[in-house]
Amino acid sequence: MNDTSQYILSAAGFCKNFPGAVALDGVDFMLRRGEIHALLGENGAGKSTLVKCMTGAYRRDGGSLTLDGAEIDPKDTNAAQDLGIGTVYQEVNLLENLTVAENLYLGRQPRRFGLTDTTAMNRNARALLSVYGIDIDVTAELSRYSVAIQQVVAIARAVDLSGKVLILDEPTASLDTAEVAMLFRIMRDLKARGLGIVFITHFLDQVYAIADRITVLRNGRLVGTRDSDGLERKTLISMMLGRELEAVEAAPRRVAPEGQSPRLKFRGIGRRGKIHPFDLDIHAGEVVGMAGLLGSGRTETAEILFGVRTADSGTFEIDGRPTTITSPRDAIRHSFAFCPEDRKTDGIIGDLSVRENIALALQARRGWSRPLSLNEQIELADTYIKALDIRTSDREKPVKQLSGGNQQKVLLARWLATNPDFLILDEPTRGIDVGAHAEIIRLIEELCGRGLSLLVISSELEELVAYSSRVIVLRDRTHIAELNGDDISAAQIVDAIASQSSERPKP
Repeated sequence: MNDTSQYILSAAGFCKNFPGAVALDGVDFMLRRGEIHALLGENGAGKSTLVKCMTGAYRRDGGSLTLDGAEIDPKDTNAAQDLGIGTVYQEVNLLENLTVAENLYLGRQPRRFGLTDTTAMNRNARALLSVYGIDIDVTAELSRYSVAIQQVVAIARAVDLSGKVLILDEPTASLDTAEVAMLFRIMRDLKARGLGIVFITHFLDQVYAIADRITVLRNGRLVGTRDSDGLERKTLISMMLGRELEAVEAAPRRVAPEGQSPRLKFRGIGRRGKIHPFDLDIHAGEVVGMAGLLGSGRTETAEILFGVRTADSGTFEIDGRPTTITSPRDAIRHSFAFCPEDRKTDGIIGDLSVRENIALALQARRGWSRPLSLNEQIELADTYIKALDIRTSDREKPVKQLSGGNQQKVLLARWLATNPDFLILDEPTRGIDVGAHAEIIRLIEELCGRGLSLLVISSELEELVAYSSRVIVLRDRTHIAELNGDDISAAQIVDAIASQSSERPKP
């Protein structure tokens, strides 16, 4: 048995179920006093659910929680805070229209004669922030300050309220290098004061720079907890992705004929705080795979190419002609199409029918002054229901009633109906059953054979290896490697992701 006396916070056998899904399945998590403990895992791994169960935001379905050796059961986040567990999220949960001091002492303002003692509150705020090396005007509105300063204010409030455990959920996602260094200095100071800190992040370089131990979750289960010293990056990545990755046999690759000009040419495309500038060529009939851990910049790259986010540097060319894409409308006009990762939030419109969902993109491309007739919509829907084998009893059925795989195929049908030249697929096989999974892969290969240019983002490395002409590898918002030909293998992708920042990834 574990000696629990060294742990300030212990979650044992945590279980949490949602309708149709097991979010946590017997997860253990133990946080030591005076340690920084990284909590890692891909989307859907269970990180946020674990934190919400520990902080009372969710009621767990099983397991026990111990703080300072005593079993606790916080009913909500305020109860957890009163017990000593504070949480700071990526999106700072403070009121920007209030002053710094008002945010620090919101709900517990010092009083004098029944009124808020503003002088004492401001004095206390200055003293509290001085502990963190921050000297700012505490009477100014919080909105005047950077995200990094707002994070420090949120941390100072959480520690002052709680003072035993601090959970930081993606605190560095919007910070630059200097701001990350400031935050890490503060984290080390808090660690020296005996706080236990849970650090959730997707940046592996930061994990190795600051964390004492690492816990990995996958699909709601505990993969393992390791000391960061001595844990190889390749081992950590394999823990996160779910298997020891070896080279797999790839299908014959379609490569652009020698001398053929690229259909799409991107040079120095980037956006500050989202993705470092990159170059990318994509030819007709080519599948370019994109690999990297969650948070590496894959989706940000896709969104910039499709105009969801506007690039602040670089140039676009389509068939040799300079082009400007500042919105999805521009992208659609240039025959671009994009199936986003979160199909339920960013893709399908659940209450609309299968027919209406399929017709949306083509209608947007034509403009609302030229509406598709009902007969045109029916013909379009019937064509793609048959072509993609969309399993639905009726084209008028609300799309939210279809399975995940069939929803994904409806989303693909929507964009294929626009007859695109360039199709971006972000995690096209995530969360669908085995049969639909195989059909999506077959469709990717078929579209490539028809001359489309495809950019496919996937966490399934074996998939990328099987159908990609080339694979672009990202880490920490940077395109770090491009793999071609025989160099395309799951092992090479992992090597590139795991390479140290100062190293040149393998070709």
